[in-house]
Amino acid sequence: MAGTTVGLATAPACLAHRAGDAHPERPARLEAILGRLAEEGLRPRMRELPPRAATTEDLALCHTAGHIAKVHDACLASLPLDPQTTPVPASWDAALFAAGAGLAAAEAIVAGEVTRAFCAVRPPGHHAGPDSSAGFCLFNNVGIAARHCQRRLGIPRVAIVDFDVHHCDGTQGIFWADGTVLVASIHQYGANPLNPAVPFYPGSGAETETGGGPGTGCIFNAPVPPGAGLGDYEEAILERFTPAIEAFRPGILLVSAGFDGHRDDPLALMDLSTEDYGLITRLIVGIADRVCQGRVLSMLEGGYHLEALASAATAHVKALME
Repeated sequence: MAGTTVGLATAPACLAHRAGDAHPERPARLEAILGRLAEEGLRPRMRELPPRAATTEDLALCHTAGHIAKVHDACLASLPLDPQTTPVPASWDAALFAAGAGLAAAEAIVAGEVTRAFCAVRPPGHHAGPDSSAGFCLFNNVGIAARHCQRRLGIPRVAIVDFDVHHCDGTQGIFWADGTVLVASIHQYGANPLNPAVPFYPGSGAETETGGGPGTGCIFNAPVPPGAGLGDYEEAILERFTPAIEAFRPGILLVSAGFDGHRDDPLALMDLSTEDYGLITRLIVGIADRVCQGRVLSMLEGGYHLEALASAATAHVKALME
């Protein structure tokens, strides 16, 4: 789809979130991405989608009332949500706009205003479960977008592909027994080479984790060892994810786009290059072109080396535009 119209959903509120002193999930991440998109002339070619804050009703598509209240109170009081994340009062609005970006992007795609969209937001979301925040994540942005597509936009089946270097335990938990949302994740797995006594975060994502009840067979995990590169990702996407997604026939393909598998990232030990992220994105877009009219909604997750993050996210957006 040459010249595909790609939307950009972002919000100034997402820059105000702080997760702790010297925290790797910092505002400079978003500034680096948006700056690079502008420098390379990509942002003017994208359709800017108006910022929108998610409501409590939106958050409740995936989260319990108790969890929503806990996050709200923790933000206002600057109390830790987990060992990795202590929010500040501004984090509440940041989290609402991060989730709201997915809603706005989904609506623009379904309305035909754009074919694809990239949500440049923070805090990330894929570790947040129905009743928990973890791993820098407050609410599950991609999960909320998936439910919005289903319950309000008339899309019965949704597929989520997650290529963040960490397993999407929160997303998997939300849709474990669902059966109408397919979740496919490729991630570093096994012992943490920097501390062999503990598993690599979050420790879940074995190939044997395939869902339960009505969701059995709708969870696809492709765990890979440290040092894995493009070949491992191509194998997982082409041989495991592609047949499953094509058989599932989703109406839209959502992406949890984490760029922390880059070889320069300080929080993992993978061997992906900037160019590899463009190739991975093209494989995913190819699936969408065949099964759901090219509809792809991508949401930023991890990536903590600023130069690597900016360059890899830019390669991702370029591929979405093709």
